[in-house]
Amino acid sequence: MLNHHPEIAIPGESHFIPALWDRYRRRPRTEALLADLGCLRQMHEWQIDLEGLCRHLPQEACFSEVIQGVYRSYAQARGKPRFGDKTPRHMRHLDLLEHIFPGAQYVHIVRDGRDAALSYGEMPRRPRFSWVYPRGLADFAFCWRDEVLRARRFGSTVAAGRYFEVRYEDLVTEPEARLREISSFLGLRFDTAMLEYHRDVGPRARTNHKRLAEPPSPGLTDWRTQMRAVEIERFEAIAGDLLTALGYERAFPNPSAWSRTSAVLGCAASRGRLCFMRLAMPIVHRSPVWRLRQTQLLRARQYAR
Repeated sequence: MLNHHPEIAIPGESHFIPALWDRYRRRPRTEALLADLGCLRQMHEWQIDLEGLCRHLPQEACFSEVIQGVYRSYAQARGKPRFGDKTPRHMRHLDLLEHIFPGAQYVHIVRDGRDAALSYGEMPRRPRFSWVYPRGLADFAFCWRDEVLRARRFGSTVAAGRYFEVRYEDLVTEPEARLREISSFLGLRFDTAMLEYHRDVGPRARTNHKRLAEPPSPGLTDWRTQMRAVEIERFEAIAGDLLTALGYERAFPNPSAWSRTSAVLGCAASRGRLCFMRLAMPIVHRSPVWRLRQTQLLRARQYAR
């Protein structure tokens, strides 16, 4: 929606910022960083002129200047003065985003976690096994609760006055009203083009988001009819407190002892996975394995074309 506003450009999900930060930190070797950027499929999909970007960077550019330069190039190529990013995995790197984009504004879409779990389960092309993504309902419930709480805490402290929260259910039910509020928050004039985003969605974007080519439609997923009672109870045993705080109704305000025990075990497993990720991923990102993987992904994309 925001990408269709004439004054702001938001590319597809990036994912690469935390990895490049692990590799270079604040003062990178600019040539090496640009070489790594050149291995990313996103730079080719976004049509970033890295040579042109290099000419406009300071002689000893810091990490923030290089990354901002990438997004600024994307926006300028489309005749837009502002840029943004939409990458769900960045929910765990908000402090890093604040360092790279100081003074940024944050729009946080909050959705009923049970419906979010159903939507996540429908997404194709997820790897059969990955330490990065939630594995199963309990893991998803833990991550949803943890990330939403992190974002809200960040919005009330570090980004106070620069954080706007909107309910997904309200956005799809009254898109124009909510977009007017978001536009006002961002200092943009409202433009009806944002409501027409679905008319020119490319096939690649629809791979993971098959309903992106449809106008906003409420009720496409409904945990009340699409989740089993045992799944609802287990989700609420883990994240019910946040559901209540956000104003969502609960089917099981008092989960059974078994559900509570299962929730404790599930949360422990999720914490273990995330702890492993925090320790392992920086090592992987700094190793030659990461660059090799990006090169393979880029070659696969070029072959597919």
